Amino acid sequence: MEEFHKVRRLPPYVFEQVNRLKASARSRGADIIDLGMGNPDLPTPTAIVDKLCEVVRDPRTHRYSSSRGIPGLRRAQANYYARRFGVKLNPDTQVVATLGSKEGFANMAQAITAPGDVVLCPDPTYPIHAFGFIMSGGVIRSLQAEPNDGFIPALERGVRHSIPKPLALILNYPSNPTAFVASLDFYKDVVAFAKKHDIIILSDLAYSEIYFDGNPPPSVLQVPGAIDVTVEFTSMSKTFSMPGWRMGFAVGNERLIAALTRVKSYLDYGAFTPIQVAATAALNGDGTDIAEVREVYHKRRDVMVDSFTRAGWEIPAPAATMFAWAPIPEPFKHLGSLEFSKLLIEHADVAVAPGVGFGEHGDDYVRLALVENEHRIRQAARSIKRFLQTTAKHPNNVVPLAAHR
Repeated sequence: MEEFHKVRRLPPYVFEQVNRLKASARSRGADIIDLGMGNPDLPTPTAIVDKLCEVVRDPRTHRYSSSRGIPGLRRAQANYYARRFGVKLNPDTQVVATLGSKEGFANMAQAITAPGDVVLCPDPTYPIHAFGFIMSGGVIRSLQAEPNDGFIPALERGVRHSIPKPLALILNYPSNPTAFVASLDFYKDVVAFAKKHDIIILSDLAYSEIYFDGNPPPSVLQVPGAIDVTVEFTSMSKTFSMPGWRMGFAVGNERLIAALTRVKSYLDYGAFTPIQVAATAALNGDGTDIAEVREVYHKRRDVMVDSFTRAGWEIPAPAATMFAWAPIPEPFKHLGSLEFSKLLIEHADVAVAPGVGFGEHGDDYVRLALVENEHRIRQAARSIKRFLQTTAKHPNNVVPLAAHR
């Protein structure tokens, strides 16, 4: 049977191949150390859980909620932006709650994209950034991912060679998967470019609070006038270890927020009210919970960089996010990220995310998530050391077990 049109536009989900191998290995009794999916293992802070339990006992909170977020939650997010970034937002017109930032991105694409619209998107990047627009009928023009001096020239080429003119530009800093961090000066240049060419900026700031080496990452909305062309997406999943709660936000330009709000009003009734109330309490907290989460990831980062490097696989230390973007060891680079990821599962009992899943320019890398404790990370390093010592001299002789099935 022929696939549906929108499904045909999506490539095979490479992460699913890794997931199948992982499940198969576990069914054989293998102890797989899973550094693949960015699925936080830390418990949600007790005070947030307690607030959820308190509110859920009130049967009135079991009714339909508010698709755009209850007023107290939107005020709390606006207050967070004022404290953290010095950005003033109107909670009634410039803030909408989303079911995680992923849903917000996808529905924004639905709201603003006409068939054939061109969107400028970094490569590699988190898949929804591109495929939200592809599923909405848009066309992706890839850009370099690193926020350096080459970024604006790349934007200029993107505009010059795009017909029609690009509708939007996607930013993702601190970046998933690369962990690149942008400066405020970089954002100033990008905002000036976007305003000159009448391009919408969609910024994914999900990792704004997971940083390690001093300066907190800025928001593009800190740039004067950025709100004229920008919507920014944030998430509570990583900051407060609330991934399953599905709570995020879109904030910024009133016209764009209104478009997203209208689309969402047809699709959902918002998150469960007790979740929204608990999220409000989290945002109104004193920041202790955020600092504790950040410190855990900081320690794990240091352990991973140290232990993997000593094992023979040099891992650049990420300045932010809960990921390391690791170049494939030279003897295995010719295999590509998917085949290398399969080898790690089958010969080292370690799962990673193949870089090609984030775009074709990610194929020389794999993404390592800091979602196992320090003991398990060291265990992974020991397994990888054995794997590298055994196979690095003759990597072509190591064939993934899947090839025999």
